Amino acid sequence: MSSAAEQEAVAAERATGDGRTAAVVGGARRAAPVPTVPVRPGRPTPLGARFRVGPDGVAGTNFALWAGGAEGVELCLFDERGRESRAPLTELTHEIWHGFVPGVLPGRRYGYRVHGRWDPWTGARWNPAKLLLDPYARAVDDARGNDFGRLPPEVYGHVRDWPEQHVADTVRDDRDSAPYVPKAVVVDDGGPDDEWAYDHRPKTPWADSVIYELHVKGFTQRHPGVPEELRGTYAGLAHPAAVEHLVRLGVTAVELLPVHQFAHEDHLLRRGLRNYWGYNSIGYFAPHAAYSASGTTGQQVGEFRRMVRALHAAGIEVILDVVYNHTAEAGELGPTLSLKGIDNRGYYRLQPDARRYADYTGCGNTLHVVQPQVLRLITDSLRYWVTEMGVDGFRFDLAAALARSMHDVDMLSPFLAVIAQDPVLRRVKLIAEPWDVGSGGYQVGAFPPLWTEWNDRYRNAVRDFWRHALPDVREMGYRLSGSSDLYAWGGRRPYASVNYVTAHDGFTLRDLVSYDRKHNEANGEGNRDGTDDNRSWNCGTEGETRDPDVQALRRRQLRNLLTTLLLSTGVPMLVAGDEMGRTQHGNNNAYCQDNELGWVDWSLLDDPEWRPLFELTSRLIALRHRHPVLRRRAFFSGRAHSADGLRDLAWFTPRGEEMTEGDWYAPAATLGMYLSGRDIPGRDENGAPVLDDSFLAVLHAGEQPVDFVLPGPPWAERYEVVVDTGREEQASAPGVEHRAGTAVTVPGRTVLLLRARP
Repeated sequence: MSSAAEQEAVAAERATGDGRTAAVVGGARRAAPVPTVPVRPGRPTPLGARFRVGPDGVAGTNFALWAGGAEGVELCLFDERGRESRAPLTELTHEIWHGFVPGVLPGRRYGYRVHGRWDPWTGARWNPAKLLLDPYARAVDDARGNDFGRLPPEVYGHVRDWPEQHVADTVRDDRDSAPYVPKAVVVDDGGPDDEWAYDHRPKTPWADSVIYELHVKGFTQRHPGVPEELRGTYAGLAHPAAVEHLVRLGVTAVELLPVHQFAHEDHLLRRGLRNYWGYNSIGYFAPHAAYSASGTTGQQVGEFRRMVRALHAAGIEVILDVVYNHTAEAGELGPTLSLKGIDNRGYYRLQPDARRYADYTGCGNTLHVVQPQVLRLITDSLRYWVTEMGVDGFRFDLAAALARSMHDVDMLSPFLAVIAQDPVLRRVKLIAEPWDVGSGGYQVGAFPPLWTEWNDRYRNAVRDFWRHALPDVREMGYRLSGSSDLYAWGGRRPYASVNYVTAHDGFTLRDLVSYDRKHNEANGEGNRDGTDDNRSWNCGTEGETRDPDVQALRRRQLRNLLTTLLLSTGVPMLVAGDEMGRTQHGNNNAYCQDNELGWVDWSLLDDPEWRPLFELTSRLIALRHRHPVLRRRAFFSGRAHSADGLRDLAWFTPRGEEMTEGDWYAPAATLGMYLSGRDIPGRDENGAPVLDDSFLAVLHAGEQPVDFVLPGPPWAERYEVVVDTGREEQASAPGVEHRAGTAVTVPGRTVLLLRARP
């Protein structure tokens, strides 16, 4: 655009008096006419691109796009050389534009251009110069190798370099974005690769679940047993070497960081970084193309399905971390990739000043889930991943944003109501991250039955206990026993609490005991990103050290944290690599570190310093699987259920006496928890009462040893040591017995788990 034209447009804007301008940049999109292709009326459902053979035997693809306020829609088809042809969709049914195009076969790439008003002040941002990704695309082609890896000016609906920044997003850019963005791909729904008849879902009960959070690429990128060409892919995760580790560890489910097609933020690309975690979705039906070893023109769909089948065959469920709260289009200054150009007002929450976005996510925009078409998009996506891709559940990122009605979080919101009555979705595992960044967004303990929740109060209490920072032990008592203060309502069970000490977001477990402060300099944001509330303790030295005493203390703290997690009532969640001492060198926000900092280091398994941690973790998980008293399906009552006064749960002081109310409020570093296996709710598969061993767990966070008197009858006559975190090697711990009533010296910062013998 010439300088004179810029000045004329600005003058016109000022003349209106209301800050509006109709200026555009780029002129006509193409000098030569674009070929058109014949199109039949087709059907308005299902949405997306569906290959089929018509009654007349003609093969082709039906295209259907909801674009409520649009004035016209063009389907754009691309051949192998990237040449574009167009098919205007003239049929409009219930705000859905549709048409059947003969001869369009699976593997064909496509996109949309949507026509309408350009009036950002009212939220209208239609711009047919921008090629848009189909929200229902089953696959996204990554032939350019960038998966939205470049964000040049052409992919923005507005002119990025407009001289007057206060109106930059109001000036339309008419340059064609098609050469710079990946395309949707027509996918065949059936065919020889569809082998779901051989898939057997594990269907692990919630109470028996142990979740393992992992990144598809990061888990296998450095795995020596995975062929190099498969590392970092769905096929790599399906490889026997990767599955073997999960089986040996004993987890029942993997929770995959986002695998929906996602884009990279411009501010990262400018610094030479990429979005590694994937919390920047742009395609809710498409497996992320960069994780495919077999191709990106539909092959990624079959590869993902084969990965699910391989995990299911090993008895492992697949849970997806999904990001339906926002998209990669950011705010008014973000790119135009899909929904923003299809119907900005129909998909996003806008402020009263409709030029601006309501942002409850901290990512620039928030999907308007109250709108029927948005709710349909989300639920159609969820059902697709369950019924056609084989997944077993979902963890919803910033779930409180999805539960907002008009503005406030509402547990009777349309989203939660639809999930509760859906015959497919109400049967799968549903995990909420029960907060967002908006007012009133913190909702831990408030989600309705059917839902489980990430319990950050568990995380905080366990971290504080082991760094000896809790004022008393009340909080710890609740968290160890299932968080009844949060979840004992509405028929919810202890497994409503997903217990975790670490997650992808924050320090790794090893870094939690090695750093007092975050070290995020590699992110290029001046160490300003990432939380400062880490509740960590570096054991006396910041970062890596060769001091053998500090190293030994850190390994002991890791054993304490893992043992606490796996003995607690609720559903434990581990993070990939924590079981072998993975470090990010103090980076607590490695979302942009697609490199060795963010990948699992498998050499740690062969390191004699870290191998014992893996062995302890797998032994604790096996112990949990063997003993139903450690994975109860109902909350403890604390009441005596037999004549001898034995209760299902009891708490003891180091004196061997049951805790009084005053003990709960007093500063303390030691807590004894007795779990009775005599009276466990429920029946076994034969209808008989469930009986198990009873256990006494002694958690001592103090620096100095403490003498703990083992409770006598009716609790036990003697006790057998099962786990002693004071030992580097656990092999010699089991089998040691102590008589009830005697004092056992518990070393500083140690967990003892003892089996009660009658």
